[in-house]
Amino acid sequence: MKQVIEVNGIQLYAHHGCLPEEALIGGHYIVDIALLTDFQSAAETDELNQTVDYVAINQIVKEEMAIRSKLIEHVGERMNLRIRKELKGIDQLRVKITKLTPPINGDVKNVAIIISDLEVY
Repeated sequence: MKQVIEVNGIQLYAHHGCLPEEALIGGHYIVDIALLTDFQSAAETDELNQTVDYVAINQIVKEEMAIRSKLIEHVGERMNLRIRKELKGIDQLRVKITKLTPPINGDVKNVAIIISDLEVY
């Protein structure tokens, strides 16, 4: 059986964007990670080493968001690759980065990118 783990609403301040002002001023972001895994053993044994560690996911997200990029698409792909490489037992993964109040000449609440091969739910 496969199960889903979600780490949602990781709130960060970062300096991504194509405009020079974004590099200086920065902005608010929210990152959501979902992954398909098998944590049945962890559910039965209550052992952290039998599942994906949420702390490790949060740490990867924070580290990648701290590296300035023009595009959140680029940041999302870095997260995607690192999570898959560094964490074991992930069958499918979804990375969502939301940029709050983007400077795009309009009253826009947010923009988001999603990188995903997650087929469940």
